[in-house]
Amino acid sequence: MDDIRALTFDVFGTVVDWRGSLIREGEMLGRKKGIEADWAAFADAWRGLYQPLMERVRAGQLPWTKLDELHRIGLDSILSRFELGDLDEHEIDELNRAWHRLDPWPDAVEGLKRLKRKYVLATLSNGNVALLVNMAKRAGLPWDAVLGAEVARAYKPQPEAYTRTAEFLGLKPEQCMMVAAHGGDLKAASECGFRTAFVARPLEHGPDKEGDAGGSGNWDAKAADFNDLAKQLGC
Repeated sequence: MDDIRALTFDVFGTVVDWRGSLIREGEMLGRKKGIEADWAAFADAWRGLYQPLMERVRAGQLPWTKLDELHRIGLDSILSRFELGDLDEHEIDELNRAWHRLDPWPDAVEGLKRLKRKYVLATLSNGNVALLVNMAKRAGLPWDAVLGAEVARAYKPQPEAYTRTAEFLGLKPEQCMMVAAHGGDLKAASECGFRTAFVARPLEHGPDKEGDAGGSGNWDAKAADFNDLAKQLGC
């Protein structure tokens, strides 16, 4: 793997704990507004609309729509189900921006800093640029470049999301390694010529659910966390 120059990262679930963070944000809102809700179910329901909404863009049913706007469409559709219909526009917008305030996994910042000593680090996420920049600023994520769907105008697993990211970095796909906790993401990247690294995130969907089973794939590297990946890559 000596030819690898850049590591490109899935973000939601791989770098940050979206579920735990959305539950935290919901609980904060609940205390402020006196709302009792099943915030874990709320987080799961909202995230459950992620792929279906992006698929509408991929299928041409919607014009190009950035993820912040897709998140808002999804949020609007579940507000009444969780008895959040009394929120005003400002409060709904702030809740939608919870995705900008996701917490990193405990190993993420230290591991990324180690990996950055040797490699260019770039996002290859379906998140839009403002979302990813705000998240990085808050969490201290040391990206060299914020790329992915909005820049490439393609949502993973569309091949253009991967190939255009490599082009933006001035690299061939085989000089990039995709790092993700999701086997489907790694499979799509591999088919575009990327090298691949699976990082296990068994708690992504909560303590009572199994993590992504993609660790059984034939990837170039498999790691328990980012520090383990850094050790394997000589960082």
